Order: sequence, then C-alpha cells, then structure tokens
Amino acid sequence: MKTIERKVQHRIPLRITDTTLRDAHQSLWATRMRTDDMLKIIDVMDAVGYYSLEVWGGATFDVCLRFLRENPWERLRKIKARAKRTPLQMLLRGQNVVGYKNYADDLLEHFVALACENGVDIFRVFDALNDTRNLEHAIECIKRFGGHAQGTLSYTISPVHTVEQFVRCAKEQVDVGIDSLCIKDMAGILSPIAAEKLVSALVREIDVPIQIHCHATSGMATASYVEAVRAGAGAIDCAISPMAGFQSQPPVETMLSIFEEMPYHAMLDMDALKKVRRFFTELKKERTLSYQQPDNIIDPDILDHHIPGGMISNLMSQLEQQNALDKLERVLEEIPRVRKELGYPPLVTPTSQIVGSQAVANVLTGKRYEIVSKELRSYVKGLYGKAPGVINPKVMEKILGKDEPITCRPADLLSPMLPGATEGVPPELIHNEEDIVSYCLFPEPALEFFKWRSLPMEDRPTPPAHLELQQDKAAEKEKKDDNPNPPQLAPLMTDTDFHFVHELLARMRELSCNELMIRKNDLMISLKSGTHSQTIATTSPSEQFPVVKSVVPSVREATPPPPQPAKEEKPAGPAIAAPLNGTFYLSAAIGKPPMVQVGDTVEAGTPVCIVEAMKMFNDVKAQKKCKILDILAKHGDKVEKDQPLMRIEMMD
Repeated sequence: MKTIERKVQHRIPLRITDTTLRDAHQSLWATRMRTDDMLKIIDVMDAVGYYSLEVWGGATFDVCLRFLRENPWERLRKIKARAKRTPLQMLLRGQNVVGYKNYADDLLEHFVALACENGVDIFRVFDALNDTRNLEHAIECIKRFGGHAQGTLSYTISPVHTVEQFVRCAKEQVDVGIDSLCIKDMAGILSPIAAEKLVSALVREIDVPIQIHCHATSGMATASYVEAVRAGAGAIDCAISPMAGFQSQPPVETMLSIFEEMPYHAMLDMDALKKVRRFFTELKKERTLSYQQPDNIIDPDILDHHIPGGMISNLMSQLEQQNALDKLERVLEEIPRVRKELGYPPLVTPTSQIVGSQAVANVLTGKRYEIVSKELRSYVKGLYGKAPGVINPKVMEKILGKDEPITCRPADLLSPMLPGATEGVPPELIHNEEDIVSYCLFPEPALEFFKWRSLPMEDRPTPPAHLELQQDKAAEKEKKDDNPNPPQLAPLMTDTDFHFVHELLARMRELSCNELMIRKNDLMISLKSGTHSQTIATTSPSEQFPVVKSVVPSVREATPPPPQPAKEEKPAGPAIAAPLNGTFYLSAAIGKPPMVQVGDTVEAGTPVCIVEAMKMFNDVKAQKKCKILDILAKHGDKVEKDQPLMRIEMMD
C-alpha cells in the first residue's frame, strides 16, 4: 500500500469524506449513477482509508424510485455488504427526511431506525432554514438508534446571515446533542477569508469537531478548505477527480498534494485512489448527458445567484423537460429576485427546489407568482420553519391571501403518518416496512416503482433514466452522422466581421432565437423563435450590416423544415390548459376525491387540478367563474405546456 506520509509523528490527522457516490453525481449527473455502477468499485473505495463514504440520502432516494426504478433500501444494503472498513454516511434533511416537505415525527423516527439497521453510520442532518426546531427530533432519533449525529450549518450569504448568527445556530445544535458539525457550503460561495473567520469563531465557541463541505462551482473551494483546516476544521469533503470540480466538490488528489506540504496527513492508499480514478474516468463517458457538459468549469455567476451544485444540474434537467433550456439565463436572473422576496432562504433542498421552480414558473408563464406550488405556499405559511428574513408582504398576500402564517414548530401540526398509510394500495405491491416508508415519502413515484417491480422482468418498461440516456446518445450519434466533417470558421475575423457577429448574437438573444438561417444566394439572414421570425439582412446587407463571408460557411444552408405530425385539434370553446410540462393529477393525493367533476361550477381562483412539474405540485386554478364541461386528461397522464386539460363554459 502506497500512502502519502512524511514525518507522520509531527503531523495532524485530517479526515476526508468521499462524496463520489452521492453528492458528486447528484451535482454533475442529476443523481443518475446506478447501483450496479457503485458495486463495481465500492470494494476499492472501501480500501482507500477515507473517514467516511457518503453514499445515500439527499436526492438519491427520490431518483432511485422515480427515474432509475431501483429500491434505495436495497442499494444501501448492497453497499454495506461490500464496504466492511469505512463508515457509511447519508444526508438527512431533518424533518424533511429525504423529501421536500416536513413529515410527521413517527415517519422520521421509523426512517432513521431503518437507515441505521441497513447500514448508515453517520447522519449529516440539516435544515434548509437553519431552524433548530426542525432538527431536534432527527438528532434525538439518530442518537437513540446508535448513529453519529452530525449537525449542519446551511451556509449562505445575505444581509441576515452573519458569523454571529451562524454561531448561535451552532450552539443550539450542540445543546440538542450533535456529535460533530458541518459547514455546508452547497453553492460554493464560502470564500477563504469567510471560512477562516467562521471556523475560528466556531472553534472558540463550541467543543465538537468541525467538517467543511464546499462545492467547487465558483473556484474558491480548494483555498477555502486550506484556510478552514488551518483555522481548526478537522475534516473535509472531496470527490475523486473525474467526479470533482465545478458543481461537485474539490478533487481528493489535489487536496492531498496541498496538505502534503503542510502539517496534516490523511494516510490514504494512493494505489487504490488510482484504480478509483480510472474507473470513474470511463464511467463518466457513459453516464454524462450532452446538456450536462459545461463549456466552463468555473461559474463566477454563482456569486450572484447562489445556486447550489445539485440544484444546477437538476435545474437544467427540469428545463430540458419543459423544452426550455434556452430560458436558463433568464431563470438564473429571476432566482435571486425570488429569494430576496422570500426572506433570503439558503438555497438547499427543499428551499432550492421551491425557489428555483418558482423562478422557472415565473419565466415560463410570464406572470410572476401566477402559478404557485403547494410547497411554496407551505413555505410562506411557515410550514417549513421560520424564514431567515422578512418575506415581502405583497408576495405573502398574493400567495396566502387572508391566511395567517404559523409560529409553532411545523411538525407539531402533523398527525402520525404510518397508521393506515397504505390504505387503497393493493397489498401485493407492498413487500415490507421499507416500502411503507418509501410510499409515505413519495406516494406517486413509489407506487409507480412498486407496479414496475411487480411485472415479470421481461415485461418491465425501460426505466426513465435509461430511456433518457438512450435518447441522448442516439441524438448525439445522429448529430455526428448528419455532419461528420463540420465546416470550420475562418481563422481570422476583421473588426467589421466581429461587429456583425456581435450584433447578430444580440438580435438572437432579444428573440430568444432557436433557429438561424442564412441563404447565401441572396444574402438573406433570418432569425426564428417559435413561430415568430425576423429578417435582419436583405439582398443589400451593406445598408444594415457588412457582409461577413467568413461566417457564412459555418452555417448549414437553410432548408425547408421537415413535415410535422398533425397536432390534435384543440377543443372548441374555452379551456383550462396546463401551465407547464408535467404529470396531471385530478386529486390532491391517492385515495382523495377529485378536485372537480364534470358539471361542477367553480369560482375564479379555485384549484381544479394539479400539474406536478420540477418536483413541485402546482395547483391549476380557474381564471374566472366557470362550469366544467369535460375533463380531457386522465389522472397520472403526462401533459405538455398549454395542452387543454378541461373544457369549460364561462359563467357570468
């Protein structure tokens, strides 16, 4: 075994948690790593000598069920059976467990008990709002069932987040009984100086070990780790280099080299690390989708929008599902505005999804807060905890109306969930207690998984994530086949050429252009966005823009668009349409009656159905008083934006 070692007797131990099997692929691949991928390398990773392996929790539970058609509990058991030496770690969202809302105490307790039983040793438990009331029961359960309870500070920057405020939160968690504390910099915005100041203050005020978790998005994480460790932090989070950087964590190899020249040592097996690196270098080629390949590995804009790593990859995935990747820049501009109006919540699950999804809805609909998810309404009402700052009164009124926010611990309002939790679910679909917990956390995705699992192997449909990968690879292959030798731009441009390209791109941005056509014969340049087009140069282009011969060969000749399949005719008369691409639900939950039926008359503002999109449940409301004449979609159908859902008759 080859390890980094130099005068170990005079050096300080440094603990390293590897995030490759959880946060790294959550941040880079929208959590698409398969269990089989992990099992091929887990034995080697177990031999590296890490302090812990983060392998579970966060978004992995949801994605296993929803996209991979895997049992998350089975994943945990299989990993534990192979990892004999290294403690396994999970990310627990406090009272949110691994979901996107607060769950009752009995479900949280049962989840922790099963997680401990199946192999979790260390629970990093956090609350998106740093509301200690949402951590108390989780920490108590972790300690009772024999786990290590690591408290967390969800780090962010805002007028209301100061060193003093973070220290106060840390003291509250120590009083509750945490064994260690993590500074969770989910967006990569913790600067080296801020890291030194915060860690130094914590070391003075509390007496538990401190760990640092930073994403590399802004480029500051490596330096921040160095300053944090020098200030007294004893552990850091890293990922193997092919899975590190950008939205993920800093590479473990880089950090080892840096600390080798300082009085710290991690004593990791370098030969084992090389094997792990080779494995993920190859796996990366197989698992990375085309839209997950960034042009730059550093995103300085993160310092403005504060979007965490996992949220960025999921945001891109969600926009892709909405056929709106071209709106990414506008969404990134909208997110800070929404965050300010909501009282500066740290952007970490679930508040990152709540803020991000609302920003997407605001941009796609063109009407701010016209579509509001149930989750956002719950946040504004206080059902997620106390907002760090003041929520904009006008936004609160628009979302809550005359309803008043709560002031108690949110979970105190929740009735026990486990008794009768699976009423209405065919008994043959539920195999054990783990299934009951999965169903309580994610009813629809869990039920879809149970039904899929119940089919013979040969009859099971391709899991969504596998289908997504197949389609992406096929599209990439088709793209290469269509243009195996793409023409290249001329190597040089004149100042005049550059001015033309600059103006052309500006016009494209103005139109949110998704198509550029250049006809060489008459030098006509046409921009197209949806059904709208604009000609910006004609047969006498010199009157508007100079001719740029070096650009023309780089664009394919404009050809007539391929014939499009006939679209279904819209129903005659007014209709209620889907505001987003998503899944249509006529009832608020399984076993609940439909929100409306044919023949019902509803008032303006009345929710008539739900479209689940971007992990949020969005109420679709009647804009005016109307009568429901026909329901055009079935419960559970996939629907597209602007697709008619209900035919209505307007009432006076």
